[in-house]
Amino acid sequence: MAHLTIEIPEDALGALHKSPEEFAREMRLVAAVKWYELKALSQERAARVAGVSRAEFLDVLSRFGVSPFQYGADEILEEANR
Repeated sequence: MAHLTIEIPEDALGALHKSPEEFAREMRLVAAVKWYELKALSQERAARVAGVSRAEFLDVLSRFGVSPFQYGADEILEEANR
């Protein structure tokens, strides 16, 4: 696993009421959800980025209001008609 070091203003941590560890965990979740939403990562890879199981990642998607499906209704219907 790669380790990254980033600098975050201390007042940002205070404003979010997060410890550095909590902030890092939340940042991984948010990044994974966004990359999944942008279709840059699959559920499996996004779950690994987030540091959770795939089932837990589905719960995280729900928490952030992101659909677990990467295909819209139109795309599903189009695929079914092929």
